Amino acid sequence: MTTNVFVNLPVKELDLTVEFFTKLGFMFNPQFTDENAACMSISDDSLVMRLVEDFFKTFTHKEISAATKTTEVIVSLSVDSRQAVDKMVATAVAAGATTPNAARDYGFMYQHGFQDLDRHLWEVFFMDPAAVNPGQA
Repeated sequence: MTTNVFVNLPVKELDLTVEFFTKLGFMFNPQFTDENAACMSISDDSLVMRLVEDFFKTFTHKEISAATKTTEVIVSLSVDSRQAVDKMVATAVAAGATTPNAARDYGFMYQHGFQDLDRHLWEVFFMDPAAVNPGQA
């Protein structure tokens, strides 16, 4: 059984969000994109629905978290190298993101992150399999 993961995040300005993540190299599925939502593909099985706040509210009776003040989720993306981590974060910053923390090197894992235009947190990391389980990579 294949299970797809759809992460739903509210956005203030959908066009700016699509432009921002397009600069980072992500694709959007036009079949699931309109004036209320944009379907961003992370992989074949992992997608992020960017929903205009008023449309997002139709899916919940709860208040939307103010991402400038609180954190409800951190979306983490694995990449193939330390250089890819740095490149994605630098591209995000050039496109208007901020970095809440400095890069962190844990030996087996290197990570850095950014806050997108709506201040949702994204962590980008490279995990070295040889460092996690020496001799099993």
